[in-house]
Amino acid sequence: MTIHAIDAGSFKLDGGAMFGVVPKTLWTRTNPADSNNMIDIGARCMLIEEGNRLILIDTGMGDKQSEKFFSYYHPWGGATLENSLIQKGFHPDDVTDVFLTHLHFDHSGGCIKWAEDGKTPIPVFKNATYWSNKAHWEWATQPNAREKASFLKENILPIEESGQLKFVERPDSAFAKTSALDFGILFVDGHTDKQMIPHITYKGKTIVFAADLLPTAGHLPLPYVMGFDTRPLLTLSEKEKFLNEAADQNYYLWLQHDAHNPVITVKHTEKGVRLNEKFNIADIL
Repeated sequence: MTIHAIDAGSFKLDGGAMFGVVPKTLWTRTNPADSNNMIDIGARCMLIEEGNRLILIDTGMGDKQSEKFFSYYHPWGGATLENSLIQKGFHPDDVTDVFLTHLHFDHSGGCIKWAEDGKTPIPVFKNATYWSNKAHWEWATQPNAREKASFLKENILPIEESGQLKFVERPDSAFAKTSALDFGILFVDGHTDKQMIPHITYKGKTIVFAADLLPTAGHLPLPYVMGFDTRPLLTLSEKEKFLNEAADQNYYLWLQHDAHNPVITVKHTEKGVRLNEKFNIADIL
């Protein structure tokens, strides 16, 4: 197995929205804001090369939305999903599986692009199986008013229409190993219903793709919960259990949205689970 980091493009989000009820004087210690209260956000996807399979975890925002749409998110850095794949020696047609932690636009937008006519949505990864789970798919395609702006039908419905969609089975417990993709999945419901958190065994390590359960290293304190979460008290309890296990088992936490801290480990302290070490991607692969 070989793992690659794929940069799907950095952007900015409102710091207050990213940290919910936590005062700005506290969250800016780890996540500095610009004059518009915006903080740096990454879209660090993971590519797993194993045998004849090439598995991409999440796809970032993509590039098919309008100029007005992107003006809200201030893209920076210049990276794109396709260019990042090419830099690693791959083409989108090489990808065999796309695993979506959840279907918010900043995780699924890169799944679909416009055809040459500029109006027909087609899969970016024409040879891939797209993986979600049935409960989350129903949640996303029949969205509540709070999340409706995050579930964009042009990102989601064309996946099903292409015939490339498959569902991971939801276990009775919160954690199970999927035979379809050969890694463990933790199901969590605080951020959005049935978000999936991959646990990958790699060279004796457990690397956890933290997605929106832990967006940045600045979100380690339990009350630091995003304003976007649909069930923030549930996020708090899910995060507490997860971080205690991460400290006990020395998990390497792959931070998808932390633009400056790609991977961290955590440890127990008198104040709760806190940062232990920071790593660049090359340090753990």
